[in-house]
This record gives sequence, C-alpha cells and structure tokens, in this order.
Amino acid sequence: MSSKDYYSLIEATIVAVLGGSLFYLVNAPLPWVLGSLTFVMLWQGLTKRTLCIPNSIRDTGFIILGVYFGLYFTKQTLLTVIPYLLPYIVVTCILIIACVILGTLVTKWIHVDKVTSVFSCIPGGLSEMAIVSESLKANPSLVVIFQTIRLITVLFTIPPFMVYFLGNTGDGSFQRVTRDMILGSGWSYLWFLIPIAAAIFLRKKIPAGIIIGALGVTAIMNISPIDLNSVPSMVMNAGQVAIGASLGKNILFDHLKIGGKYTFVYFGLSVTIITISFGLGILLAAFTSLDYATAMLGIAPGGFFEMVLTAYNVGGDPAVVSALQITRILIIVLLVPISLKWWFTRKVGVKERTE
Repeated sequence: MSSKDYYSLIEATIVAVLGGSLFYLVNAPLPWVLGSLTFVMLWQGLTKRTLCIPNSIRDTGFIILGVYFGLYFTKQTLLTVIPYLLPYIVVTCILIIACVILGTLVTKWIHVDKVTSVFSCIPGGLSEMAIVSESLKANPSLVVIFQTIRLITVLFTIPPFMVYFLGNTGDGSFQRVTRDMILGSGWSYLWFLIPIAAAIFLRKKIPAGIIIGALGVTAIMNISPIDLNSVPSMVMNAGQVAIGASLGKNILFDHLKIGGKYTFVYFGLSVTIITISFGLGILLAAFTSLDYATAMLGIAPGGFFEMVLTAYNVGGDPAVVSALQITRILIIVLLVPISLKWWFTRKVGVKERTE
C-alpha cells in the first residue's frame, strides 16, 4: 500500500472505532459491528471519500469470529443438532420457496425481470447470487444492489428485535462457555494457526469459506483432547470492528440511488421475508426443544456471523445457530442455483422441443 492508503486506513480505523464505541456506550445491539458499519458508511457518503480497508482486514475479522464461535462446539452440540436437521431443512425449503414466490409476484408491478428479482430475494451470499444470476442473463448489478438492501435490513432489524423485544430468551449458559475457560500458556495459542491456515485455504473455494474454515477446524479441535485457550474479549471486539468497517465501506449511497424507487420495494420484501423466517423459527421451536432465540436465528435470512453473534448476545446457542446457518448456506449454494436455472429455462426447453 502507498502512504496515502496507510493514512486512509488509519482514518477508517478511527471512524470505525468511534462508531463502535458510541454504539457500545448507548447499549445498542451488536455495537462494534453496527457502530463501525454505520460510521464508515456515513463518513464515506457525507465526505465523498473512499476509505482504504483491505480485504485482508475483513478476512482477519472473520477468522477471529470463526475461531471464537468454534470454541462453543462440544460433543453435546453435535448430538443436539442432529435431530433438528430434517425439520430445519423443511422450514428452510419453505423459506426459499416463499422468496421465489415473492420475487416473482413483485415483477407484476415493477419493471424488473423475474430472474433478477428472484435472485435479489434469495438469502444467499451476495456475490454467489450475482454470479449465478448473470449466467441466466439477469441484471447482476441490480442483484448486488437489492442484496445489499437485504443485508442492511437484516443487520438493522433482526439484532434490535431479538435484543429489545425478546431479550435474553435463552438460559445464558451458552455465553459462559468461553468465559469460564482458564487461560493456559501463551504457547497454546499456536494451536490456532491450524484453523487460520484452514480459513485461508478455503476462503475462495467454498461460500463463506474464510469463517466456516476457521469455525469448523476450531470446533473439531475443541471436541478433541486438545486444550484450547479462549479468545480475549479485546481481540473479539477488534474482529467485529474490522468486519463492520469492511461492510460499511461497501455500502455506497450511489448504489442505493441506482436502485431508485425500487429500493423501497425490496426493503419491503426483505422485511416480509424476515417476518416469514421468524414465523418459521417459532414453528421450529414449537415442534423441537430449541429455544425461540436459537430457532429464529437459525432460520433467519441474515449473514452467517451476524446471526451467530446475535445468538451470543441474547443467550441463544451460538454453536447450534452456526450449525443450522451452515446447513442453510449449503442448501442455498448447492441446490438453489441449479433448481432456479432449471425453473427459468424449462419453458425455453419446452418451446424448443415443440418446434
């Protein structure tokens, strides 16, 4: 990086830390993430400046959170999750079908093609949905814009709702897992080089590979006889600030302006999808032994780490939420693109056979 980039990074760090600190002081939900995100986004929008936040900063934050939440996994977690997989897959499929229906219906009243609209509503990875939609001749730019709107909506609605309206719906025992761990020698931190290496290796090979790699390997090591240290709270907060600042940097006012009047349409769709997911989460909790916070955050159409982090804050089980969210990501990435590609091209195939 040039000296100019270094100064810009320092500027971004100051803005992000100030935002996180202010949100922390006012007791806002996910303060270090939402505070840094909000301040960086507003700073860039109001000053017309583009801050320098390398992807390596964001990736470091993801690795920290992946390792942190991997420490929640125990043998009991695996035994707990397995019975929930089938009902969870069912409610996830219902949510995906609802997204497809809503994305299709809205095109009757707005000038956006069905493929673009549907991929804008699917709660999958932003880049993955944009790439697949482009292969089906959709408008990937609009998909990115509307997926960004979904991400913003999720970040600023689900955590506050869970914290302020549901409060601590869990029993709080899950939050104590890493806090009660006794710090060992400094040498034992070298064990974390293994999940870090896994995260770097998988970051471009699978969706959300950077955090899934760190979390998955840490979870395996935590189940094994290896004694792992806990992650210091200061490091955890730094990781959240890094991620929040990186997300805020990518949310530009110009992108939202391009969406124009449709910005509000897809904001409404995002709220509707979140509401449906909450209903499905309540249904999942009713038919299983999951508490409401864990069930609702497990099915919520949000980013992986945001939902796990919210579970941590409201007394849900971060390990179970992690496992469920990973399952949702796998379903969406492995099955949804293929299914939608068949769905949108089936009429073309029928037409070609009849001719």
